[in-house]
Amino acid sequence: MLRSLYSGISGMKNFQTKLDVIGNNIANVNTVGFKKSRVTFKDMVSQTIAGGSAAGATIGGTNSKQIGLGSSSGTIDTIHSTSATQSTGRTLDLAIDGDGYFRIDTGDGTAYTRAGNFYLDNTGTLVTGDGYHVLNMTGGTIQIPLDAQSFSIGSDGKVSIVDAGGQTQDGGQIGIVTFANSDGLDKIGSNLYRESLNSGTASAANQPGDGGTGSLKSGFLEMSNVDLTDEFTEMIVAQRGFQSNSKIITTSDEILQELVNLKR
Repeated sequence: MLRSLYSGISGMKNFQTKLDVIGNNIANVNTVGFKKSRVTFKDMVSQTIAGGSAAGATIGGTNSKQIGLGSSSGTIDTIHSTSATQSTGRTLDLAIDGDGYFRIDTGDGTAYTRAGNFYLDNTGTLVTGDGYHVLNMTGGTIQIPLDAQSFSIGSDGKVSIVDAGGQTQDGGQIGIVTFANSDGLDKIGSNLYRESLNSGTASAANQPGDGGTGSLKSGFLEMSNVDLTDEFTEMIVAQRGFQSNSKIITTSDEILQELVNLKR
């Protein structure tokens, strides 16, 4: 059978994967704290038709002759670049201005997120939109008394509460963690990440602005880092690549048909 037939099939599969990733990026263009992904390809094993030779006394060396047998997916990377922030004017909307992740208690373990759209539940506990607890520096929850007059969150993560009597109280401090390899974090949905074998374990909780972490911006949200211009350009490339590989299969099929017709 023709090698080109199988090379075309491998190319179509890879560009379909690329389109799947692009589609997910575009679907999350307005998702708070979302980090886009990309696909890279690598060539598969090559068949050696003839080996190379070294130069001799009267003749020069020759290169080996190899035919590639298609391509395969190399990596699917998550790009953790910092994106633009949007002003909301809401105290519980927090953006990390730099590196780091919020710690979240999901009930099944600790997860991490860049999405800082937080809320208060009926007990005054700081939670995510799914009701997961946001953890402070010591791993506990952050409580805002229901009768508090007001509260604020500083750039260092400290929560200041004005209680019912008008006195300022310390409401704890939000901690930020970092990873040796944040690209290795696994996405688990709901804007959350979890540790993987290649991400390394989370650092000890740091005060925002210390230990390589960014400071907090209250009243702001970090938006998605998806650039529609890049995504649509990559979509065109993926579409044309898919079409070109399908043409290879069609052409290979026509050649095989000609071989069959030689019998007639």
